[in-house]
Amino acid sequence: MQPITIFGREGCGYCQRAKQLAEDKQLAFKYIDIHKEGISKNDLEKTIGKPVETVPQIFIGREHIGGYTELNAYLSQSH
Repeated sequence: MQPITIFGREGCGYCQRAKQLAEDKQLAFKYIDIHKEGISKNDLEKTIGKPVETVPQIFIGREHIGGYTELNAYLSQSH
């Protein structure tokens, strides 16, 4: 599987769940705190190509898959 990138922020429950899910499944992932890295939702919007209202925003490789719910569904189907 291609590496997973999770864009999130401190204090976000779904961001923590996404990280925990990746750890539980022993998947390679990179967590990026958007506040610490100075990334705005507008920056993510440009990358994703649609409005970003919430985090986490999760990519597998270069493909945007959505948030925690979509990651959980994706991993349930593929593994």
